Amino acid sequence: MIRTILAVMTLSTPAAALDMAPDADIVLLGEIHDNPLHHQGQGDLIRQVQPKAVVFEMLSPAQAAKLNATPREDMAKVAARIGWASSNWPDFELYQPVFEALEQIPAVGAAAPKADVRRAFSEGAAAVFGEDAAEFGLDQAVPEIQLSFRKDMQFTAHCEAMPLNMMGGMIEAQRLRDATLARATLDALKTYGAPVVLIAGNGHARIDWGIPAMIAVAQPDLTVFSVGFVEAPAETNDPRFHHTIVTGPAERENPCDVFKN
Repeated sequence: MIRTILAVMTLSTPAAALDMAPDADIVLLGEIHDNPLHHQGQGDLIRQVQPKAVVFEMLSPAQAAKLNATPREDMAKVAARIGWASSNWPDFELYQPVFEALEQIPAVGAAAPKADVRRAFSEGAAAVFGEDAAEFGLDQAVPEIQLSFRKDMQFTAHCEAMPLNMMGGMIEAQRLRDATLARATLDALKTYGAPVVLIAGNGHARIDWGIPAMIAVAQPDLTVFSVGFVEAPAETNDPRFHHTIVTGPAERENPCDVFKN
C-alpha cells in the first residue's frame, strides 16, 4: 500500500519498509511541525495510502467541517476559511502539501480543547477525559520508570525553564491529547472505513506510549502502523516508530534562546 518515495528529499535509504503494513487499518504519519520536508513526505504518503479519511491534530472538529465544505482548488481560501492564521501552528504554506493531497478525502479534526488540556495539567487526564478513560488506559498510572524518563524529556523540551516538579502535569496533558486523538481516529475508522491516516507530531505517533499504545488497549485487533519523520543526524531504525524517514533539518532559531539573558 505504501512505498518509500522520498529518496530525493530525505537522507533515508529508500527501502520499501513501508510495505510491511499493506493492510494497516490506521497509518500514523508523525512530524516535526516546522519541517517542510516532513509535510511534503506526508502528502506523498497520503497519495500512496489513499485513506478513507485523514485525522488532524492541528484542526478542531469545527475547522475540519469548514475544510470539508470548502473547495480545495484555492489553498489561500482554504487557509482563510479554517482560520489557520490565528492558530499556533507554523505557516500554512508548510502544511499545504498535506491539504493538497486530500483532494476529496474527508478531514477529521481531533484537537483537544485548550481548556481541557489546561484542566488535565492540574486534574489529570482521566478526570478530564471522562467515563471512557479506562478504554484508553488513562485510569492506569504511568509506570514509575517511564514517568521519570518522560519528566526529564519534558523538562528538556521546555528548555529547563519550568520546575521539574511541574512536568507531571505536562505528561497528563499529553496523555489527554493522545487519548483524544486516538478516540477521533477510531471514530473516523468506524465512520469511513479503513484505512485512516492520522497527522500528528512524533510524540503522539510513538508506539511505546503514544496513540498506537492507546489504540492497542482500546481495540487490540486493529493494525496500526506508525511512521516517524525525524531530522538528521538520526537513525533510520528509531525504535519509537515502525518505520523512520530521516530528512534534512529545518532552519530554525534555538527556541531556548528566549530564556537567555
